[in-house]
Amino acid sequence: MTKTNSLFKQLIFGIFILAATFFSTKMTAQEIADNAIGLRLGSNNGFGAEISYQRILGTKNRLEFSLGWEDDRRFSAIKTIGLYQWIFPIKGDFNWYTGTGAGVGYIDFDDDYLNDRNLRDDGNEVFVVLTGTIGVEYHFDFPLLVSIDLRPEIGLGDYYDDFDFNLGVGVRYKF
Repeated sequence: MTKTNSLFKQLIFGIFILAATFFSTKMTAQEIADNAIGLRLGSNNGFGAEISYQRILGTKNRLEFSLGWEDDRRFSAIKTIGLYQWIFPIKGDFNWYTGTGAGVGYIDFDDDYLNDRNLRDDGNEVFVVLTGTIGVEYHFDFPLLVSIDLRPEIGLGDYYDDFDFNLGVGVRYKF
C-alpha cells in the first residue's frame, strides 16, 4: 500500500508540475511587447515600405505609428499613420488584432502621368487618410515579432481620393 500511495503521490505531483508549466507558458505567450520597432513592407499601388513603432497601452491595447514611402513609375509619396489597436490572443504565440487610425501624406505625380489623364499641371498634393487594420502576428521566444495585415484606406484629397487595400508584412524587434 505504501508503494502504491507513493506512486499515486508522484503521479499527482507530476500532473501538477505539467499543468503549472502549461498554464505559465500560456500566460507568458499572451503578453504584448512593451515596445516594438521595425519595417512593414507592402502597399496598394506598387512597392512601399514603412518604419513602424508600436507602444503598449494596456494588457490588450497599443498604439502604432508608421512613416512610409512609396515609389513607382507614376508617383512618389510619403505618409505617416497613427493607429489604435486591440489585441486578441489566438493560441500559443499567435495574436490577431484590429484597429482604426488616420494619417497625413504628400504625393508627387509624374508629369507624363498627369498629362495622360488630362489632370491639372500641379503634380503634387497633401492628403489625409482614414484607415483601419486587421492582422495576425507571431511572437518568437527571442525579441522578434512578425505580422501580416490588411489596412483598408480612404484617401481624402484631389488625387489621392479613392479606397485602397494596403496589404503588408511586418518584422519588428521587441524591447
